[in-house]
Amino acid sequence: MSKNINFEQSLANLELIVKELEKGELSLEDSLKQFEKGIQLSRLCQDVLQQAEQKIELLSAQNLQSQAT
Repeated sequence: MSKNINFEQSLANLELIVKELEKGELSLEDSLKQFEKGIQLSRLCQDVLQQAEQKIELLSAQNLQSQAT
């Protein structure tokens, strides 16, 4: 799974996979493949969100530090 795909695209792809799985029309093998893709996309989205959260925390800490001086 390429990390060049942005968060919004990954989330949209994950939503499509969920909808497809919820229909229940896929074979077991195809369902497992889609589930695996969904897990990969979910992890990618979690990583991107975690990185964004860390960046926000860092910027907030820097802002507080500059206001204190």
